[in-house]
Formats: sequence, structure tokens, C-alpha cells
Amino acid sequence: MPDPAPLALPRAADLLARRLYEAGCRHAFGMPGGEVLTIVDALERAGIRFVLVKHENAGGFIAEGVHHRDGAPAVLVATVGPGALNAVNVVANAQQDRVPMIVLTGCVDADEALTYTHQVLDHQAVLGPITKASFRLTAAGADTISEKAVAAALEPRQGPVHIDVPIGVADAPAPDARLRRRAPAAAVQPTGAALGQARDWLAGAERPLAIVGLDVLADGSACVVQAFVEHFGIPVITTYKAKGVLPEDHPLSLGGAGLSPLADSHLLPLVGQADLILLIGYDPIEMRVGWREVWDPAVQRVVDIAAVPNTHYMHQAGLNLVADTGATLEVLAKGVPARATWPDGQPAAVKDALAQAFAPGEGWGPAAAMAEARAVLPASTLATADSGAHRILLSQMWTCTEPKGLVQSSGLCTMGCAVPLAIGLKLAAPERPVVSFSGDAGFLMVAGELATAAELRLAPIFMVFVDASLALIEMKQRQRHMPNRAVDFARADFAAMGRAFGGRGVSVSDRAGLRAALKEALIAPVFTVIAVEIDRKGYDGLI
Repeated sequence: MPDPAPLALPRAADLLARRLYEAGCRHAFGMPGGEVLTIVDALERAGIRFVLVKHENAGGFIAEGVHHRDGAPAVLVATVGPGALNAVNVVANAQQDRVPMIVLTGCVDADEALTYTHQVLDHQAVLGPITKASFRLTAAGADTISEKAVAAALEPRQGPVHIDVPIGVADAPAPDARLRRRAPAAAVQPTGAALGQARDWLAGAERPLAIVGLDVLADGSACVVQAFVEHFGIPVITTYKAKGVLPEDHPLSLGGAGLSPLADSHLLPLVGQADLILLIGYDPIEMRVGWREVWDPAVQRVVDIAAVPNTHYMHQAGLNLVADTGATLEVLAKGVPARATWPDGQPAAVKDALAQAFAPGEGWGPAAAMAEARAVLPASTLATADSGAHRILLSQMWTCTEPKGLVQSSGLCTMGCAVPLAIGLKLAAPERPVVSFSGDAGFLMVAGELATAAELRLAPIFMVFVDASLALIEMKQRQRHMPNRAVDFARADFAAMGRAFGGRGVSVSDRAGLRAALKEALIAPVFTVIAVEIDRKGYDGLI
């Protein structure tokens, strides 16, 4: 197809697209309507590929998957009314999981909306409460609004920003005087009495412990974190989203925590024994209710290093340092001598106990399937997890040796994210093996995106745990001695779905079958759906 003819004057939509390209965006996702045709055209002209998806919610997760590999803001496009409302879930997820996302919605012009009501609603009223900022594009202010949106999405804590684009404004000629871009803010580090107090606490700690969260992913301080904890001999617990910030095969790594009562039974006693707790980029939005107020800052020394002030009140600290995590750790370490820590070796014992607690055993079930996947797939494999019982188990069993090696919805815990996240990861990193882990209910929510994977000629592996049940909810129902209600559904042929959408599909019910299917999927030129047949009570005692 020939390149489009150049435009005599840039449109407002062109200035918006140009700013997104400057920010590193190379892909946008959505389902167009007449109200966003100019936006799509402008994105393509700017060098940003627009990818048609089957649902806006899934499109946002594909965009997030791309972001996790290229670091640029995710871009989601939705048309007026139902298109914009279809995106509400993924926008809320981006807010809670701190994903920089630019959400572009088309809308009718203000004068037209005075007398025209078909599909018309206030997008900003809907999306404003779940975004960092919401703008309405104007022709004269297109470059300024675009700059503000990108800056807001990327500055701490990162998150979604909405731009409502009226049809007439998108097409309107816009002044092409380039706004001066705001220089990146210098990393903030603590000074004065607070820094001195933190150094004194660090110097005197015999049983220090670090809990590391997703802020570290945004500020790129994983290497500094690793050097810091190695120098001072500090064991590390991460949230699920921060898995791999310290490679999980490292002796100081105690793995991820957040939703597993079984893991908490080993980790929380260790937290109680620590004489210094360093909260490094830690956002408790990922944690279950059992992590509320698990330490008393009047008894234990706690330093909270976060990008924004604590407003969640899930825990408190003796020192709150609102600063960049990497810069803070570097200045905190200066002049503080390293010393032997944990003389009783308790962290190593906890690490061994966790390994035994989540050992897959010899039989068949979800744990065995996860162990086989980790054993067969290369260490470089990127993984995604949907919400459900399998995610809790996988987050404890799947070893990550790099940040973002396992991507999931941690704050909102929304279903249906694993498949589109995997598509986004594979699109942005085609050289890496990619696998998604879904429950059958979550997979059914987004099965249409298999067509998107086929159209993009991508070959991720989609593993589906098939038990015809909302296993986590069914388990909770039994624990409360309630009758089985509204948690079971018909068993579908997921392997056939894979074949129907242009990929491969296979069902497995034992270790050997799964091992063979994974090896074949790794070399297949198209995606593979592996239906992993398990018992609906297969998670009992495992999470």
C-alpha cells in the first residue's frame, strides 16, 4: 500500500500522535469507530502501528504487555460510548497496577452534543476517577495537552491518562509550534536528620529485611537494589509484580508474597523477627488483608522509601522517605559498614521451607503442570498469569530471574488479562518464548483475541487450566460450608478453539503429555493452546 499523501498542515490529531511517537510508542490498540478514524490515521502517519483487537479491554492489556518490554506508554484507542466504556476495566487496572497508559477516546463535538444524544455520554466523568488526569483535546492546545498527558502518565506513580478527542478537533489544522518538552526531573534523595536516622538504624541492624514493590520497576533501580541488599546481607521479599527484581535463585531472595496464606505462614513470622524493615518502592495495593499492620513501628524500626507519600494507611513506618528508591539506597549506604546479619540463619531456613511447601510432588495437578512448564521452557521465557487460584500458586512456584519475567494484574486482580498480556509481550519481544497461564473461565472471556494473535502471526503458548469451575471461589465456598452455587460451568474444548482460530491445540492430562506439548509449541510457527485437564479440587492445600 503506498504511503499516504503528505498533509498541507498538521491536524490536532497529528500533533498528538507525534508526541506519542517521541515518547517511544510504536503500537496502539483498539477497535475503531467513525469518531476515531482521524486518530487512527494520525497514529499510522506518525509511525505508530494501529492494531485492531476484538475488545477494548483486551486491547488495553495487549498494550500493557508491549509497555513491559519497550518502556513506552501503552496506547489504547476507543470510540464514543460503548467503546470507551468497554475500556473501563483495563484503565482501572492501569491505575492500580501503575501502568503508564494513554487512553484516546473519540467524542462528538461540543456544539453537536447540545442537540444530539445518540451514544453520547461524558467520558471524562467516567474515566476521570480512574485516571491520573483527563483532558479534552483542542486544536490550539494539542501539543501542550499531549505533552502534559505523556508527562503525567510517566511521572511517579505511573498510571493512565485520558484524552477525549472531539471529531472536529482531531481534523482541525493545528499550530505546529513545538512546545519545549519538560526536562526529566532529577532523582530525589533524602538529606538531613531523616537520612542520619536511617543510616544509624541500618548500621545497628542485626536482622534487617527488605520488602520490595513495583515502584522499583518504574524507576529502574533493580540493579541498585541488588547491590544494596548483597552488600548488607539483607533478605528480600517482593510483591508479585516485583518478582525478579532480585533474581529468585539468589540466596537472599525469599520470593514473592501477596495472596498466598500458605506462603504468609512462613514469611510473616520472619517479618516479626526483623529489627529493621526496609520498604523499598513497596505499594501494599498488591497485598491481601493479612498484611495490614503486620509490624508495629513503635517496636520495630521501619523505613518506607516510596515515590509518593503514604495515604493508604495499610501500614505505618518510623521513617517515611518520599524519594527515588535507587538514589535513596545509594546515599543511605555511604559510610555505613556492612556487618553479619541473621546469625541464626533463619531466612535461609524460611527459603528452604517455602521450597518444600510449594514442591509439586509426584502426582498430577496444577502444581505438577507448573513445575513441568518451568522445567521445559527456557529460562528466558516471559510469562503472564490470569487471576484465580492458579495465579496464587504460580506466583510462588514460577522462578523469575529478571524483573517483569511474570506479568499479572496484581492491584485490581482482574480476570481475562493473561492472554492479551502474552500477545503484547510476544509482539514487543518476538525473540523471547512467551507463555500465559489462564483458568478456563478467564480464557473464555478473551478467547476472541486468539484471532488477534493469528492475524499478528505470533506464536505464544497459551496454557489453560481446565476444571470447569471457578476454583478459587469454589474453594472459599467450601471453606465457609456453603452449598455449591454459581461456580460451575460447562466444559469447553479449548484445544479445538486454538485450531479454530488458526493456531494449534492439544489437551493434556499427565506430565509426559504436557512435556511433549510444550516442546512442540516452542518450535511451532503459530500459537498453541494447551488445555491442561485438572481436578477442580486440585488446589486444596497448595495455596
